[in-house]
Amino acid sequence: MSKTKILYVEDELFLGKIVRESLESRGFEVIMEADGAKVTELFKKVKPDICVLDVMLPNKDGFTIADEIRELDEEVPIIFLTAKTQTEDVVKGFKLGGNDYIRKPFSMEELIVRIQNLLRSKTADTQKISGGTASIGKYNFQLNRQTLSNGKEEKKLSYRESELLKLLYQNRDKIIDRKDILNLLWGNDSFFNSRNLDVYITKLRSYLKEDPSLEIITIKGIGYRFVTG
Repeated sequence: MSKTKILYVEDELFLGKIVRESLESRGFEVIMEADGAKVTELFKKVKPDICVLDVMLPNKDGFTIADEIRELDEEVPIIFLTAKTQTEDVVKGFKLGGNDYIRKPFSMEELIVRIQNLLRSKTADTQKISGGTASIGKYNFQLNRQTLSNGKEEKKLSYRESELLKLLYQNRDKIIDRKDILNLLWGNDSFFNSRNLDVYITKLRSYLKEDPSLEIITIKGIGYRFVTG
């Protein structure tokens, strides 16, 4: 499975080294550049999954770079990093196609969560459940009605069962971090909620057992992968 590629643009080299190593330790592939003038050509070459751009850069600022990137790719998520605090700078960043804006100094956990959220949103946008309905193997999943049917019988799902199945389906064949699931569906990753997630995963496995091509695989210490054939 290929790593998520992050184009990270930062001219503070000490900070850049810390951020790059932290992201790499989380399994991301990081392409780092300090010179604003080189970023657009680098973007064309590496085709990143997400861009993290410092605003104040030598030779070309992050806003200008974002504008050029948007000419090439309307969908790639862009996060701005800046020490500026003026509202007009934030507005300018979003008008130029930025998806998020983090003020310095920031925590690595905050940056990682925001990266994951944008990547998840992008995945959901490209793998939407059309009209609230999805064909999952031999099953028909109706999100709005919270039902799962196989032609012979229909199972009524609870709200959380339905949302968990939707999340697994939208990220099918990819590894989903257990903590991300807990934070999204339960609001935090407490021990109690973690045990609840185990119960819900067991329930969904039992609901899908009639189709052997479907499998919710536990990736020990990380999360789950929903294999759909």
